[in-house]
Amino acid sequence: MEIMDTHKIELRCYTTYMGEDGIARSIVKPNAEIELDDAIANSKAVNSLFQGEKFPLLIDSSKIKSMSKEARKYLSVNNRSTHITSFAVVVKSSLSTIIVNFFFQLQKPSVPAKLFTNEKDALSWLQKHKNNKN
Repeated sequence: MEIMDTHKIELRCYTTYMGEDGIARSIVKPNAEIELDDAIANSKAVNSLFQGEKFPLLIDSSKIKSMSKEARKYLSVNNRSTHITSFAVVVKSSLSTIIVNFFFQLQKPSVPAKLFTNEKDALSWLQKHKNNKN
């Protein structure tokens, strides 16, 4: 089944949509301060893109300002159902790299997850996870 829905879901801290390549995208808005409610809303937005097959997710957090501990824990997708097979996080700063790596070690996401500094490499990695059924 090919996923072609490209409508964008605008939330307080995210813009989320399904790419024509079958990879969902969540772009964090500039200077977003993500709280638990924002994480839950975006998770619902991502899961609303489900059309019969699980899919990978690209998260561009290069312009994020902050994220609460509760939001980070929720976004690890542990102990809850999800329609994603994997997720890649794109960051731009060394501080963000440290924070995301710490998050991965502490929360241990339940699906494959990896940090990248550019979108091209992240999308290449996610392509390999498109057909995972997790």
